[in-house]
Amino acid sequence: MALLFSLILAICTGPGLLDAQPSSHPFGGSLSRVRLVGGDHRCEGRVEVQRAGEWGTVCDDGWDEDDAAVVCRELGCGAVKKAISGTAYGPLTQEDQKIFVQEFKCNGMEESLSQCEREDFFNCNHEEDAGAVCGFPENVRLVDGPKRCQGRVEVKHQGQWGTVCKASWSFAATKVVCRQLGCGRAVLTRKCCNKATQGQGPIWLRKASCSGKESSLEECPAGVWEKSNCTHDDDMWVECEDPFELQLVGGDGRCAGRLEVLHKGQWGTVCDDGWGEAADRVVCRQLGCGQPLSPPTKFRRRFGPGAGRIWLDDVACSGKERSLEECPHRFWGRHNCNHAEDVSVVCAGKSWSRVHRDIMRGGEGWRSLLRCSPALLVLQGILVRHFSNNRNREETDNEPHTTDLLM
Repeated sequence: MALLFSLILAICTGPGLLDAQPSSHPFGGSLSRVRLVGGDHRCEGRVEVQRAGEWGTVCDDGWDEDDAAVVCRELGCGAVKKAISGTAYGPLTQEDQKIFVQEFKCNGMEESLSQCEREDFFNCNHEEDAGAVCGFPENVRLVDGPKRCQGRVEVKHQGQWGTVCKASWSFAATKVVCRQLGCGRAVLTRKCCNKATQGQGPIWLRKASCSGKESSLEECPAGVWEKSNCTHDDDMWVECEDPFELQLVGGDGRCAGRLEVLHKGQWGTVCDDGWGEAADRVVCRQLGCGQPLSPPTKFRRRFGPGAGRIWLDDVACSGKERSLEECPHRFWGRHNCNHAEDVSVVCAGKSWSRVHRDIMRGGEGWRSLLRCSPALLVLQGILVRHFSNNRNREETDNEPHTTDLLM
């Protein structure tokens, strides 16, 4: 029984958590700065705070959009889009980097994180780093298109929206716009539009060029926006791919199930040819669902086969990618599979370490432990069968009957 408890506890807590120690910094020490690290631009990434000249991370306990909104406001990054938990922004380059804050308790109206109530002593690890995705202050948009990531380019200058003349535009600038708007890969830029969908108002021309690597148009080489001599016949149209999305379906929560990816507006499955633990890690990281578990094949089949398109095959991840999109694979839609080979993934979930702390502090114990993640239903089925088969022997022990605890 002790061995069994240790096994489940290890799964729920992840590596290193049992050795976590309180921060060496005094409680209530001042936080001087905040930054977002590891994202596609300065307004997205892992939250890091500075104390006494040193940068440290923030544990994701209680981390929500109220907390993330304060980060976005403090950085001048516009409205919050999403609060992130887990390892979505990849491993730290310095694994020994300190964790400064256990939990922020912001109401969402503060001007900076330093104004929020917080707990400075921590009992977590870097698998639980908090993150945030903010929107840049809106100064570019795509309008009158069939989707959010397609349309006529408009930029905001001196508080006024206007179109962009083809004379100032390039495919590199299109790449920047797609990235800034959180869309996928740049696909097309062309002259826009018929008379019915032409823009109105000023036509802005920028005397500058982008390399295509910038996070926003504001980062393109210095230049000025000015009214041009173009007409709206010269307005520019941009098309980006839809943002890459994935989901786990058919399970008991969002962190376990059959893997599906979104392509061309349609959800489809992934074939298990070449799939391995490294790919599991990428999926769990991208979803903010902690570490992958390795349940028996029989358990994975409980999620059932998918239907419709099979989008990916021969996916070959190293395990270090931030997104499944970065892993090599066959071209979209090319495969030699059927839905009996659909990939399923089971992740530990993000609440594992909080359960461990509850147990260590005299919380609900076994019941709390077994709620640490929907994915632990893997163990539930295995353990119920094991202890049912050994009921007579277990009833002679002094420990509580595990079958009852698991149900």
